[in-house]
Amino acid sequence: MPVPNLLGPRRLLLDCSALLDHRVGSGVCGCCGALRPRYKRLVDNIFPEDPEDGLVKANMEKLTFYALSAPEKLDRIGAYLSERLSRDVARHRYGYVCIAMEALDQLLMACHCQSINLFVESFLKMVRKLLESDKPNLQILGTNSFVKFANIEEDTPSYHRSYDFFVSRFSEMCHSSYEDPDVRTKIRMAGIRGLQGVVRKTVNDELQANIWDPQHMDKIVPSLLFNLQDEGGDSSCASSPPQVSEKEKESPAELTERCFRELLGRAVYGNIKNAVTPVLMHLDNHSLWESKTFAVRCFKIIMYSIQSQHSHLVIQQLLGHLDANSKNSATVRAGIVEVLSEAAVIEASGSVGPTVLEVFNTLLRQLRLSVDYELTGSYHPENTGGPEVKEQEERQLREAVIKTIGSFANTLPTYQRSEVMLFIMGKIPIPGMHPIFGSADSGFEGSRMIQVMLLKSLLQVTSGFQTTNMLMALPTSFLDPLLSFTLMEDTESRLLVLEILVSLIDRHDNRPKFSSISIISDISILKLRVDKCSRQDNLFMKKHSQRLYRHIFLACKEENSAQLHFETLYALLALISMELANEEVVVDLIRLALALQELALTDEETLPVYNRCALHALSAAYLNLICQLTTVPSFCQHIQEVIEVRQKEFPFLLPEDIFIEKPRIPLNLEELEGQVLFLQAKIAEVLGGSGYNADRLATPYIPQLTEEDRLAKRKSIGDTISLQVEVDSRNSPEREERSPAEEITFETLKKAIVDSIGTEEQERERRRQVVEKFQKAPFEEIAAHCGARASLLQSKLNQIFEITIRPPPSPSGSISAGHGQQQRRSVPVYEMKFPDLCVY
Repeated sequence: MPVPNLLGPRRLLLDCSALLDHRVGSGVCGCCGALRPRYKRLVDNIFPEDPEDGLVKANMEKLTFYALSAPEKLDRIGAYLSERLSRDVARHRYGYVCIAMEALDQLLMACHCQSINLFVESFLKMVRKLLESDKPNLQILGTNSFVKFANIEEDTPSYHRSYDFFVSRFSEMCHSSYEDPDVRTKIRMAGIRGLQGVVRKTVNDELQANIWDPQHMDKIVPSLLFNLQDEGGDSSCASSPPQVSEKEKESPAELTERCFRELLGRAVYGNIKNAVTPVLMHLDNHSLWESKTFAVRCFKIIMYSIQSQHSHLVIQQLLGHLDANSKNSATVRAGIVEVLSEAAVIEASGSVGPTVLEVFNTLLRQLRLSVDYELTGSYHPENTGGPEVKEQEERQLREAVIKTIGSFANTLPTYQRSEVMLFIMGKIPIPGMHPIFGSADSGFEGSRMIQVMLLKSLLQVTSGFQTTNMLMALPTSFLDPLLSFTLMEDTESRLLVLEILVSLIDRHDNRPKFSSISIISDISILKLRVDKCSRQDNLFMKKHSQRLYRHIFLACKEENSAQLHFETLYALLALISMELANEEVVVDLIRLALALQELALTDEETLPVYNRCALHALSAAYLNLICQLTTVPSFCQHIQEVIEVRQKEFPFLLPEDIFIEKPRIPLNLEELEGQVLFLQAKIAEVLGGSGYNADRLATPYIPQLTEEDRLAKRKSIGDTISLQVEVDSRNSPEREERSPAEEITFETLKKAIVDSIGTEEQERERRRQVVEKFQKAPFEEIAAHCGARASLLQSKLNQIFEITIRPPPSPSGSISAGHGQQQRRSVPVYEMKFPDLCVY
């Protein structure tokens, strides 16, 4: 009998069962294993009867080979595995859940075909199912699978995948508060690794949702900072057994720092702000600025992790945050300033970005606000119920701001530092030159405090500033206002100005060797570094030396000078001798030292006895130094003889006895003469024989006071401001209009006749003094005086020449335009009239 052909109906039955199995929930042929699709049978075969036996490796190899051979079946395999995993989770069969996830991981690692996107959707659905579970082991299992998936580089892009749930869920795991500390640590570390995986998967994929958006960064960054701050996991990690790997020993804080660095390292120019803003908000919300330690640690991580060319963006955000907290407590502002200072040190590119002056403007504004808060006693003048201002905290804040200014200045190149010096100088309230920098509420005391604070800031900027060209380091626009402070009565301002000059002139780090005044028998022990004066230095001294000498001399005349002032003056003179000295400068410095001795002897000056003794000691110490620098034996012998006489008879004229904590000062200084004093004639004689200008040495140094000096010599900055207001009010047009016409009477005429006689006598006396001055005064004083008058005369002549001189007439001629004006017109060449000699 013929055998019936059953292959055709059987194949049709199998196809129908496969179709029904996919179209109807769990299938109508599930009871018959032989009729199930092959991919289902392969999936079922990887699960053993006992889940403790683990994945059946042989069957897993068959499933992998099938998936690679028929990639169109990969999405069905993923859907079926997802269905089984959901059923096993619901039935608490966690062994099979682990096997299913292991199978998924192996399939992901092996398959990279174009149809893997649908399989990934099933995989992410399964991971999401595990993360939603309340079982810590399932959460950790799902996280581990997601991390493995995140490390896979897919060949084909995905347009519809979303990771919003994973960002939210992993961030929630980072804040886990599970009762068991070991389990809590594991959950938090899983959350951190999950966030790291999300970042790796999305940061370079332009088709995915932008992970740098604020909605994601506001979840990721605070979660990382929460674990970075929490060190609770260290104890559990320290007690781990030795066979555990180093990666498993890692604490949440260490893992967080690594993840945070990786996140910041992937940030580009447009993403820096979104990454740093949540850090600032986290520090604000948890009051972490006051302690400073954690805030500094966070920004050190940020500055070291981001690309160096973007570091100035972080600094700008910190400056903006400092402005936003201007009315907050001093401790908060001090914390932000401390972070700024540390960030400036780390900043590697040598610049704080294109807005260099804006950085310093913000810091100087914080100084002004701090002074205002301390003097007014309130952060909100309009509201009296605000927090109380603590003076000590405000002072600490100002010190931190000044330190930060120095930190920023140290990162700048020389040319930018010079600009910053001029910028700060422009902010300082200088008598007669700049308005008050403080507010109306702080008053004159506030202006004085701001003056001192800005000078301290300027000192920080000039600290370590070295340049080969002093004309660039100390231009006239900077030196003139700086020297005007040497004539103020405020001792602190004068001392700061002297320190600034010392810092700028000292280019070989010789300043520490002159920290105190003493008679040094052999200066070779100091190991001074002295270089030959360059051409630029010679030009600088020719231009500014007389002004420097004059202000040093006038600074010595101040009655309220203390030991620090004289020590700084000594250092200034010594550094000028080593940095800027040529033969002419040495002669002038010796004359200046002898003039200081003469100043201490003059009875016309109302100097206290201590100041007179200090001046004698200062001149003795400096002449002892300069004589050894000149290496003229006879000069050194004369200086040594005078010092020996003083040591025996008048020790209070030497620095060792006057610049101490409790000096022995005589009630008055008797007539000092003879061997106790340095003789100008003797010094001129011995130095003249060695080639120095003897005539110049024999001429006493007498500083010529200028109008600038007379204007700047005031008791306080308040007097200056009052004087300016009064002068302005007198010279205003309104004042001139209101002044009544002067009434001419007989008494007025009589007074005018009498005054004219007195005026003639005064004029005659003035002429006599002028003639006498030109006969006896030194040449440099006459030159300085005449130079000022010559510049004024030249300016007037220039004005006259501009008015009177007209350009020569043009051959093209001109025509009258009315009202006496001449209007030029164009004349053809053939109509021009030329002299006969010009025609050929």
